[in-house]
Amino acid sequence: MSDTAENIVVENDQAAKRFAARIDGKEAFIQYRYADDNLVLVHTEVPDSLSGRGIAGKLVHTALEYARAEGVKVIPLCPFVSSYIRRHPEYESLVYHT
Repeated sequence: MSDTAENIVVENDQAAKRFAARIDGKEAFIQYRYADDNLVLVHTEVPDSLSGRGIAGKLVHTALEYARAEGVKVIPLCPFVSSYIRRHPEYESLVYHT
């Protein structure tokens, strides 16, 4: 239970199309897919026993930094991702707009 968001390792599981972290034997993840060349962030899930530790934010941050490094736009279907971007406007430029 001593893991904080800063020291949690998030990995890009490309086969499963998710950014995931294993903490205390449980998995937290953000599911994604691609639409054209855009990274669609579909769903973020953190087990209740891990909530309140900043894990969801770490997952989203990792996904957004991945998109930035890859030079792709994101489509935030997940409400948590949309909320995160509103709270962190430095990522607004990554959002795909029609």
